[in-house]
Amino acid sequence: MQDTLEKYLPERAVALSMELIKENGVHLKIVNQRVTRHGDYRRMPNGSHQITVNATLNRYRFLITLVHEIAHLVAFEKYGRKIKPHGLEWKRTFQYLMLPFLRPEVFPNNLLPMLAKHFRNPKASSDTDAGLSLALKQFDIQDKEKSYIFELPHGSVFRIYNGKLFQKKNKRVKRYECIEVATGRVYLFQPNAEVELIKD
Repeated sequence: MQDTLEKYLPERAVALSMELIKENGVHLKIVNQRVTRHGDYRRMPNGSHQITVNATLNRYRFLITLVHEIAHLVAFEKYGRKIKPHGLEWKRTFQYLMLPFLRPEVFPNNLLPMLAKHFRNPKASSDTDAGLSLALKQFDIQDKEKSYIFELPHGSVFRIYNGKLFQKKNKRVKRYECIEVATGRVYLFQPNAEVELIKD
């Protein structure tokens, strides 16, 4: 397991991650990319704990996702199954488990202030924190075909992962209104959503 984790995690996070995995009886599966999620936690019928994390994540997002999912396990075990999945108990657990990793030996210096801000009140997904998400994406293998919504000109048409076409419209407070070309329905997109530009 340690050899596997060394491929996916920052070097100085491997030993501590191994401890968390062993101490909580986690069965970790590294899976192909799923567009809708970075990872998930399930308590299996036999009582074991399975966590899956996407293999395509960069080292820093992989670590955050792994600890995020372990926080679900720990919070459910400590507070019971009736708590909200991303409620106060989970947030406190995630903060506590993440704290030993928030160091310059693990994360690059330019990420640490954003992580500190994010972990004051962690969200259900690091993707909903647009600034942090964009900062983490700089460590991804770049896909030349993809653009971010905020980069596209007003009125441009783009395709999302499932093939649906949208036209970019006005910005609300943080998100962009986009009209689905086929139906005329309005959807809101995060500024850091990755899309394929069709025409500007």
